[in-house]
Amino acid sequence: MDPKITEPDPPSYRNGMSQVLRYGEFTTTGNRKVRYAVSLTEWDLTIQKITSTPAIRSKMVLNLRDCVGSRAFRADDNTDTGAYFSAFFYPFKKRWMNSGVARQRVEQCFRVDLVKDPRANLEEAEKWARAIRECSALQQHPRNGILYSEVRRPCRAMLLVNPHSGKGQALSLFTRHVQHMLNEAGVSHTLVITERPNHARELVREADLSQWDALVIISGDGLLFEVVNGLMEREDWERAIQTPLGILPGGSGNAMAASIHHYSGAQPVSSEELLVSCGFLLCKGLVSHMDLASVHLGSASSSPTRVFSFLSVAWGFVADVDVESERYRHIGAARFTLGTLVRLASLRVYQGRLAFLPADNAGRVDGRPLCSLVVPCQNNFHNSCNSNNASRARKHEPVPADAPLKGPPDSLLVPLDQPVPSNWVVVPEDNFILVLAVYQSHLGEDFYTAPESTLNDGIIHLLYVRAGISRIALLQLFLAMGKGTHLANNCPHLVYVQVRALRLEPSSPKGLITVDGEVVEYGPVQAQVHSGLARLISR
Repeated sequence: MDPKITEPDPPSYRNGMSQVLRYGEFTTTGNRKVRYAVSLTEWDLTIQKITSTPAIRSKMVLNLRDCVGSRAFRADDNTDTGAYFSAFFYPFKKRWMNSGVARQRVEQCFRVDLVKDPRANLEEAEKWARAIRECSALQQHPRNGILYSEVRRPCRAMLLVNPHSGKGQALSLFTRHVQHMLNEAGVSHTLVITERPNHARELVREADLSQWDALVIISGDGLLFEVVNGLMEREDWERAIQTPLGILPGGSGNAMAASIHHYSGAQPVSSEELLVSCGFLLCKGLVSHMDLASVHLGSASSSPTRVFSFLSVAWGFVADVDVESERYRHIGAARFTLGTLVRLASLRVYQGRLAFLPADNAGRVDGRPLCSLVVPCQNNFHNSCNSNNASRARKHEPVPADAPLKGPPDSLLVPLDQPVPSNWVVVPEDNFILVLAVYQSHLGEDFYTAPESTLNDGIIHLLYVRAGISRIALLQLFLAMGKGTHLANNCPHLVYVQVRALRLEPSSPKGLITVDGEVVEYGPVQAQVHSGLARLISR
C-alpha cells in the first residue's frame, strides 16, 4: 500500500493542542517491511511503528528545538525510484557510563515511495525536509527574558583553527565531532589553519567581512582574544565587532565554551561532550550580545596600550598557575590542577593597590556590607609601579598620543598617571594572594568562578583573596570553585564585588598579569566594561 500523505488543510490535532502540519506513513532505509507513522507539528516530530497490536506500538517524540537540520536526497542505486529525507537531532540523553545527560546524535531517515516517478518522490521528500527545517528555525524561545537573533541563513562561516592548542588535537576534534554537524545544518564553512601567534588577529583585521556571516574559533580562549582585538583594530570596528562569533573548545581551558554551555541551561559537561554541545549551539545559530572590557596597560612614562577582553584580568595566584602550567600542556585541562598544586607548595604574596567603581548592586560579601571591607577613595591612588615586563608577554604597540583611539570611549577611566575618581573605592589592604576580574561564568571547564554572571550584564565580577589564608583554605576555595559554591563558603579572606571599572597597581617588583589568559606587560592596569559590545553565537 502506498504511503498516505495528509496536507495541513483540513487541520488535525494531537493531544488537543498541537496542529499536525504533515502526516505520512513511510519505511526506513534499513527495513522496507516495517512501516512508521510520521507526524510533524510546530514543536516536534513524532514517529510511531505501525503494528497490528496497538498496545505494543512504540512512539518516539523528538523536540524540534534539538534539530539542527534536515535534507532530502535520492539513493545511489539508480533502480530505486524512492526518495529519502533525513532529520538530525541532538537531544539530551543519559550517558552510557556516568550519571547525568549530554547531547547525543540521533538521525531519522525515511523512504518516500508514493509513485513510481522518482522526481515526484523527491519533491515530496523535499517538502518534508523543508517543513522540518522551517519548524525547527521557529524554536527561538526567550531565555531569561531575552529573545535571541539568528545568524543569516544560509550561513557562511570562517573557521579559524589553532592546530597547536590544548593537546594539539583541535583539528582532529573538529573533523571527528563538528564537521558533519555543520554539514547537517547546512552551514557552509571555510577552514583556516593559523600558522603563528597573532595570525588570526592579522587575518580578521584585513578580511573582507562581507564574505562571512560568522567567525568561528576552534581552539582555546587565546585565539578568540586575537580575533576580538583584530576586529577592534579595524577602521570599521563598530560594524566589524557586530560579526557573530562562535567558539568550539579545542584548548586546555575552554572558559568561553564552558560559559556559553552554562548559559544555555544545560548540565555541566567537559571534553568532547562540551565540544558537541557548542557545535549544536553553533548549528542553531542564535546570537546574543556579549560584554567586552577595555583594558589599559602601561606606565606613566610610556604611552598606554589598550586591548579588549572578553573573559578576565588576573594577577597573582591564578595568573601564575595559568602561565606556569603551560609546561604541562600535553595533559590537557588537568594541567591547571597540577599547576595549582605546584603553586600551593610555594605560595606567594603580592603587594599592590586595588581600586574599583562599584556597580549599583554591589551588595554584600560574606554577609557583611561592602563598606565594611573597603574604604572610599581619598584621591591619592596613582601610579607608583616600576614596570618589570614578564617574559613571554605579548607585544602590544602603544597608542601614539595623537592617534585616533579605535573602540568606544572609556568614560569611567582617567589616565593611569592620575588618581582614580573620587567616587571610586580603594581597597585598604595591599597584600594579596590573587586578584581576579571576570565577566563570564567560567574561567575553565571546571572553574565556575562567577555564578551570577551572564553574557550581557554589564558587570565585572571582581574577586580577590587577601594575604593570610592558609594553603588548606586556599585549596578548599579552589575546589569549591569547581561547583560554584565558593561564595557561600564564608571564607574570611575572599572578597567578591560587582564593579563597572577597576584599577590595579602592583608594587611587587616581579609578577604576571594575564588578560584572557594571555600574558601582558607587568605594571599598572585598569579596565572598564562595555555592555553588549560584541555578538556571540550562544543560544
